[in-house]
Amino acid sequence: MDHVRLSGQLLCKNTTEAELVTAYLPGHIELTRKEPGCILFEVAPTQDPLIWLVEERFTDPEAFRTHQERGASSLWGRMTSAITRDYTISGLG
Repeated sequence: MDHVRLSGQLLCKNTTEAELVTAYLPGHIELTRKEPGCILFEVAPTQDPLIWLVEERFTDPEAFRTHQERGASSLWGRMTSAITRDYTISGLG
């Protein structure tokens, strides 16, 4: 079975949103990388301080969905919910 892959960008509207990413991202990365089924989780700034590249890999759809649920209900999810996400997801079947 293929892995689930998410690839895309966080698109901040302003520096206030970018500051939220900077403040809450380290904890989110740490928790995500400890999740069962997480193969890869990378979020990196670009040359544009309002755009972040996101790459995720999970072993299967269940692990990915569990991650999505945890992330949405976490402090990261709550604090960054207004930030635009432009993602492509493959491997969900």
